Amino acid sequence: MKTYKIAAIPGDGIGTEVVSAGVEVLDALAKRDGGFKFEVDNFDWGGEYYKKHGRMMPDNGREQIRNHDAILFGSAGHPEIPDHITLWGLRLAICQPFDQYANVRPTRILPGIVSPLRKVTNKELDWVIIRENSEGEYAGVGGRVHQGSSLEAATDVAMFTRAGVQRIIRFAFKLAQSRPRKLLTVVTKSNAQRHAMVMWDEIAKEVAAEFPDVTWDKMLVDAMSVRMVMRPESLDTIVATNLHADILSDLAAALAGSLGIAPTANLNPERDFPSMFEPIHGSAFDITGKGVANPVGTFWTAVMMLDHLGERDAASRLMNAVERVTADERYHTPDLGGKARTADVTAAVIEAIQGSNV
Repeated sequence: MKTYKIAAIPGDGIGTEVVSAGVEVLDALAKRDGGFKFEVDNFDWGGEYYKKHGRMMPDNGREQIRNHDAILFGSAGHPEIPDHITLWGLRLAICQPFDQYANVRPTRILPGIVSPLRKVTNKELDWVIIRENSEGEYAGVGGRVHQGSSLEAATDVAMFTRAGVQRIIRFAFKLAQSRPRKLLTVVTKSNAQRHAMVMWDEIAKEVAAEFPDVTWDKMLVDAMSVRMVMRPESLDTIVATNLHADILSDLAAALAGSLGIAPTANLNPERDFPSMFEPIHGSAFDITGKGVANPVGTFWTAVMMLDHLGERDAASRLMNAVERVTADERYHTPDLGGKARTADVTAAVIEAIQGSNV
């Protein structure tokens, strides 16, 4: 029997609730399948750890998780700690050194969930957004001088390398090639950002020549936000910079019904390091401890993790179970307009797994 070592990092807020639910569901799936099991190591890193130790994770934290098969992450963000400390001290402190440069965010309308867009169904909205996850606007290059004075200045430099852009564009073309429509939209802002974004456009054109079977087009990011709302059916696979895709993927999740259902995979495609899987909803301290967090985003994230681990049958089984549960409005949490609790949705998904013949 195959054993997968999973590093579970719940993080802050509802992260602890949804990661716990995710582990429950994974264990139920492993028992149902019988061909593999999970060995889960829990790490209490995050805001509360910071309040005790002055840092979000220990200095040797990455070494502690370096040899795990995958990382299941909850959220980073604490109301008593500045956001740049929580983000750079935990999530980015894992993503960047582990070279998880491909952030993959699928978006579609699950059964039983209604999009805020008029008459839009899964036929019109079924996307995968690929976010460059290692450089760009979040490279961490910059600084502040003369703090507190009238001469204070601050810079954040968006760093783009040819190698970094090539690998994410090529990853996007390969993913688009694997999907039925073989359609890719490259998001840019080269009318205003005339250096790095022009290079981004040039590299996209160069890489496109390697994929003659993929139809591709280019959109300025502001126009892209309009297209996502007005013509969702015209999109399929999307690739954008760290900042642009960060914003567009949240819009995509909202258009699909809720941030609570949206998954993410932070991939190191070469598998030199473990990849990290997380729902995108954040720590949501306004509902923390109330037992109403939507665990669907974590379950869908677990589907992506299973697929990455090569357990594709189990991934399909879990996705089918999730879709059976979302189709039943009794299991809609408040973010979807319902009254279900986290535990209700978790129990229903486990029951669907146990009764599945798929």
